Amino acid sequence: MAEPQILSLPLDEELNAALQAAAVWRDMSVEDFALSAIREAARMDGELAAFVQQGIDSADRGDVYSQEEMEAWFEARYRSAAAE
Repeated sequence: MAEPQILSLPLDEELNAALQAAAVWRDMSVEDFALSAIREAARMDGELAAFVQQGIDSADRGDVYSQEEMEAWFEARYRSAAAE
């Protein structure tokens, strides 16, 4: 396994305080919380990139929806949510 890389970041007082508070709230060290947050952000970005690529691939195949179809879909979702 490769040697871990050290990352040094400048944090202003507000961000540092928020980081400290979040770590305490989760009962984690600041380092563990930061690593967890970075892992989660990287995972979410990877999922978003894959989702966007699916849309690009779909459009490239010609699988697209018209503006009217999208508006009808959103309207149906809105009405369904409002009914709940």
